[in-house]
Amino acid sequence: MNAVDATFLRAATPDDAEGIAMVRIDSWRKTYHDIMPDEYLDNMEVEDSMHLWHRVLSATSSKTSVFVAELDGDVVGFAAGKMLDEPKFGLDAELAAIYLIPDLQRAGIGSRLVTMVAQAQQAQGASGLLTWVISENKIARAFFEKRQAELLIEQAYQWDGIDLLEVGYGWRDLSLFTPH
Repeated sequence: MNAVDATFLRAATPDDAEGIAMVRIDSWRKTYHDIMPDEYLDNMEVEDSMHLWHRVLSATSSKTSVFVAELDGDVVGFAAGKMLDEPKFGLDAELAAIYLIPDLQRAGIGSRLVTMVAQAQQAQGASGLLTWVISENKIARAFFEKRQAELLIEQAYQWDGIDLLEVGYGWRDLSLFTPH
């Protein structure tokens, strides 16, 4: 059995906060190495991110959904979604995060995680899903475009004082994620 076949997807729990933080930071450092300042990436702390994710995963909000990909007991990827307080671009939910360790990218796990988030948000009443990508992240952009996401906007924004361009993608029909 290969690693992809052995990967187990499930709803995240507060116990997954550290694994999620580690995957997120590792992914940022590898993906954004030439996009964001090295100093910023080097100073990312697992503990800070872990506390944030522990709060998110401990909340009892039905507006949020977080799923993890687990391999041999370790979190190797995750995706998070949430209902938006106010629709943006006519979309009422957001895919807020999707990260996998690089060795498991392009194996279908990310697609499965996005589908789980889309279905969970649809069960909460969502009809559309928005996601944001740093414009220079060509791999993520190709991932969303391959999955029929519509390019909605490219705009300037700041992340922790760093000037960047972001691209908004969206799915207006979540039935794309429903098994047929």
